[in-house]
Amino acid sequence: MKGEVWSQMGSLMATIVFVYTIFERFFPPHIRDRVQAYTQKLTNHFNPYVQITFPEFSGERLKRSEAYTLIQTYLSANSSKRAKRLKAEVVKDSNTPLVLSMDDNEEIGDEFEGVKLWWSANKVTTNPQRYNPFSYYGNSDEKRYYKLTFHKRYRDLITMSYIKHVLEEGKEIEMRNRQLKLYTNNPSSGWYGYKQSKWSHIVFEHPATFETLAMENKKKEEIIKDLVKFKKGKEYYAKIGKAWKRGYLLYGPPGTGKSTMIAAIANFMNYDVYDLELTAVKDNTELRKLLIETPSKSIIVIEDIDCSLDLTGQRKKKKEMSDDEEPKDPFRKNEEESNKSSKVTLSGLLNFIDGIWSSCGGERIIIFTTNYVEKLDPALIRRGRMDKHIEMSFCGYEAFKVLANNYLDVESHHLFGRIGKLLQQTHVSPADVAENLMPKSVDEDVETCLQKLIVALEMAKEEARKKAEEEEARLKEEKEKEEYAQMEDKNKDKRKEDVKGNGFH
Repeated sequence: MKGEVWSQMGSLMATIVFVYTIFERFFPPHIRDRVQAYTQKLTNHFNPYVQITFPEFSGERLKRSEAYTLIQTYLSANSSKRAKRLKAEVVKDSNTPLVLSMDDNEEIGDEFEGVKLWWSANKVTTNPQRYNPFSYYGNSDEKRYYKLTFHKRYRDLITMSYIKHVLEEGKEIEMRNRQLKLYTNNPSSGWYGYKQSKWSHIVFEHPATFETLAMENKKKEEIIKDLVKFKKGKEYYAKIGKAWKRGYLLYGPPGTGKSTMIAAIANFMNYDVYDLELTAVKDNTELRKLLIETPSKSIIVIEDIDCSLDLTGQRKKKKEMSDDEEPKDPFRKNEEESNKSSKVTLSGLLNFIDGIWSSCGGERIIIFTTNYVEKLDPALIRRGRMDKHIEMSFCGYEAFKVLANNYLDVESHHLFGRIGKLLQQTHVSPADVAENLMPKSVDEDVETCLQKLIVALEMAKEEARKKAEEEEARLKEEKEKEEYAQMEDKNKDKRKEDVKGNGFH
């Protein structure tokens, strides 16, 4: 019985092949095309499945399709584990340089809200002998594309929700896997100069995190909550009619961790850092161009803003100087001469932070750092421009415990109590504490390093006491001189009155 069935199937297949051969050889092309079109229509009428293709290149194949790249990223992370045939690719600027994806002509399944669907990676080569040097693969007739197949009853769900989900998820995965970069603006090029980009970059590898940041836990949690709220605030910012950006002002004495805070924010948010050097910017127009070239999910940093160009309260003093008057400090004079090439103004910087141009692209953080917040123009740091002011203060006991854990891998010690009392009695930066905690040789153990820190804190305390005494003596001397001068003035007035009185008599 089975032999008869297979014999009949073989005869049927042979007949189909014979008829197709006769059809291809003896029927003219226009008739063949028409028959194939009707056949396809008949097949589609009975076929309940819909297919959508996503080609690798769009337009003239000069640009790779973003949708294709995001779908590839999504499938590599979510579905390619079920594929039997995979291909490996080396991806630059990624934390996972070796990426596995579906091989050509492979198919895998996926599920969305209970609906089953299928993805296939396809490659079509129509003329393998033809070579095109301008093609991405060298073969102008080789085309790759992803094909999505699903039941026609789910057309609205797939086209309106699932594809959007795939693209968004692919973008998120791409952002998580990429390597962070540290950018700096290139110096202004001359008349004949030309640069493709105004920014150059290196890989950002700073290891700082909020866990290793020397700061009180309560303050760190407050900053983290603020960052999380900002990251999830796209709809909220659109609702209140405000550009999706946030400004942070980090201020405090040198060595209190302002740069480390920036690195921790970048690693926490997974944002690139754009370190803007204002002295290298020619004018306000170029400043706007730099802003336009910074994408979303980036941090724009201007460190030591009080030392950048003529942007602080020092400009008032300059206005009061006459044109013929020379600055007394030769270093100050050289600094002014070097800044003459830059025509960036305070107004231009304010527009850069929250003007019309600041809304071109969202999800950006702007950070200023300064050692002397009192020197900054109030207009520069008002709320709305620098939304959150973060004081980076001297090292306290909680910050010390973080540093001790970082440098010595110790969470508690019998010397911690003494160190805590000394930290309350003196002002020492986290950088100074860290330097004393760091072992200088393999022979230095935890006890030695902590004792070394205690000695340094006691010396700082003694130094502070001497300075306080000197300052007190200076103020006392000034007060005595002032009292003596006032007494002398009174005596002079009295002698004058006596002389007048004697003359009158």
